[in-house]
Amino acid sequence: MTHILIRSSIFQDITHFGIRIVIGAIFIAHSLGKFEPDFVGFLGKMGLPPEMQIPIALAELIPGILLIIGSLTRLSCSLLSIVILGAIFLAKGATSFSGRGGVEFEILILAVCLSMIVLGPGRISLSYILKNVPRFLQ
Repeated sequence: MTHILIRSSIFQDITHFGIRIVIGAIFIAHSLGKFEPDFVGFLGKMGLPPEMQIPIALAELIPGILLIIGSLTRLSCSLLSIVILGAIFLAKGATSFSGRGGVEFEILILAVCLSMIVLGPGRISLSYILKNVPRFLQ
């Protein structure tokens, strides 16, 4: 019985780590396009000033990196949730759930980020290794 509990726990840790890596990689890859000069034109279409290009790009890049290493996971996911809500309502306009211009992918990312806020970084993370990080900062 103990063997089954240990194996189950290890699989949960690996799964949790994998989800963190995937979500972090998605945000890192998505943020790299925001450093391109073409993104300023996209911001203009949404009515945002061009000065918002770098803060928006960094708001995805830095939390994505922190999410992968498992440091400040809850804060990172909180910031990423705000960013993804902006994508849903400002960039996509939340016009439809699926199909062209649909927001199903963004809602899935939002659900994972909200889950990570509740679950925390897991045992395969920098926060777990350091162990002195307060729970709300993990």
